[in-house]
Amino acid sequence: MVLLNIINHMRENISKIILEKGYGEVNFVVEPSRSGFGDITCNVAFLLAQSLKKTPKEIAQEFVGAYDTSLSKEIDKVEAHQSGYLNFFLDAHSFNKAVLLESQKENYGNIDIGKNSKLIVEHTSVNPNKALHIGHLRNVVIGDAISRILSKVNYDVKVLNYIDDSGLQVADLIVGFKFGGFSETPLAGEKFANYCGDTVYVKTTAKYESDKELESRRREILKELEDPTSETAKFGKIITRKVLKDQLDTVWNLGASYDCLNFESQILHSKLWEKIFERMKSENLVRLEDEGDNSGCWILPIENEDDKILVRSNGVATYVAKDIPYAAWKLGILDDPFNYVEYASQQDRSLHETTLGKSMLTGLSFAADKVITVIDNRQTNLQKIVTNLMSKFKPESSYVHLGYEAVTLSAETANLLGNKTDGKDVQMSGRKGLYINADEIIEKLEKRVYLESKERNSSLDDASLNEIAHDVAIGTIRYELIKPDLDKIITFDINTSLKLEGDTCSYIQYSCVRAARILEKSDKKPDFNASFDQLNTQHDLNLIKQIGMFEIFVNDAAKNYSPKVIAKYCYGLAVTFSSFYEHVKVLKAETPELVNARLCLVLSFGLTLEKALDLLGITVPQRM
Repeated sequence: MVLLNIINHMRENISKIILEKGYGEVNFVVEPSRSGFGDITCNVAFLLAQSLKKTPKEIAQEFVGAYDTSLSKEIDKVEAHQSGYLNFFLDAHSFNKAVLLESQKENYGNIDIGKNSKLIVEHTSVNPNKALHIGHLRNVVIGDAISRILSKVNYDVKVLNYIDDSGLQVADLIVGFKFGGFSETPLAGEKFANYCGDTVYVKTTAKYESDKELESRRREILKELEDPTSETAKFGKIITRKVLKDQLDTVWNLGASYDCLNFESQILHSKLWEKIFERMKSENLVRLEDEGDNSGCWILPIENEDDKILVRSNGVATYVAKDIPYAAWKLGILDDPFNYVEYASQQDRSLHETTLGKSMLTGLSFAADKVITVIDNRQTNLQKIVTNLMSKFKPESSYVHLGYEAVTLSAETANLLGNKTDGKDVQMSGRKGLYINADEIIEKLEKRVYLESKERNSSLDDASLNEIAHDVAIGTIRYELIKPDLDKIITFDINTSLKLEGDTCSYIQYSCVRAARILEKSDKKPDFNASFDQLNTQHDLNLIKQIGMFEIFVNDAAKNYSPKVIAKYCYGLAVTFSSFYEHVKVLKAETPELVNARLCLVLSFGLTLEKALDLLGITVPQRM
């Protein structure tokens, strides 16, 4: 760490000055500055002005006089700005060399925030009754990026995927297959998940209003699913596993992966609910109503809100209750009732699944003191209930709901994918069959990128073109779903997302490819044992400083669980490199020493941007 260490060192010295002057505790900020305020700035003078009855500038001048710049070789000087900010100026030569050398390391940007503590990220968790659509992919890429970022800052991250294989949607499929006249085999070439979601599920649920007998069958099926030995439960397991396989193929194609699949049916049969419910009763967290509309129901009191029914008078647990035992298991509040078996090998690690049967695998654990659950904002209230309850069981733990808004499709994109619209954005609904299949949009993007790449690179073979098409298509989807604020609805548009200018993944990937071409054209390997004193134009200095900012953005993204922060950094770094490329010479620089220095800078840029993109799950293609 270079810039982050410098900032931390400044913070320590300013705190020391505050202590020596007896000013008391001040919650000041030291951060990279905007143009005109040095390289790093501090607001301490503003925070002390009222209590000291002085102007911010006067106080800033006091700190300038007390600050010893000789304590850090990277600091050139410190000044009091007219406005009252305390501004620090870096020694360019020392800072440049430190950043360029540091950026060559494999672990550049790594920060030890997590101290190797255990952390769970749960994401995807799509009902196993349909294929994934573009809205589900937002959940996947947010969860995957968060897990990558938190691993970067030294958390021991385990990624989980919750499979609701015993709920209404699964019952609907069984009703469709057993009583709705649907074949258990899709048409040739059609994925099983597509067939279940597009045909069986949609058409079966549409029949309930007119066919009350069919709806009663649904209630029977739901009851039978509770018995793991029943033929219904066995059949349900077969079809959900087939749907899950297709869903996982989509996720793996997107470059995401998991550590463990957790099946709701096994959570129900494990008696985790009974155990946590007894504990809730013993700790007086729930009460049994003996009068009124809720007589006979077990109630969870919620401060400043309506009480929630956990168990109805007929003994059936509500939807709210289903998440409680699972959350308690993730936090290790309850003893783990599961064994684990290997489900499959993924591209980067083995995938396990829970089982109540025997297993030869030992020593596996998927509990942690910190849990991040990626679920859309429609479940915000439910997640607040679970979070508050977990804090009562285990006060030292942290249970975080990372919410996000929905994804819609632009009218033009929906039309392109074969969905007729009235010129408005498309809101998706699995029950109505109104959604854009994730595999379909990936395939459409890949075909489009393939054709554009072939036009630009006529000499490349099909394998290379397909690899480029895949990297750009997946990168585009990931970037478009990550870069907006989580609380903003996304309107995905194929045309704008593939542009080579503006805030797009293609633009960022292209800047990295351009850097690689510069290095290819050079007949010399960059020598980092050289002096970098000649890197003194504003474009040189801006690019070095932006490279040095990587760890600052990693720190911010990790502490705020915000992958958007890394997307913003990638774009800013690419823009800075483009300006550098347009305004300075690299291979034709004035001296051999300057050529080498700038080749080092170009290499540092490429390595840093690749590391940043990797945190978003985005790969840089060899050509574009």
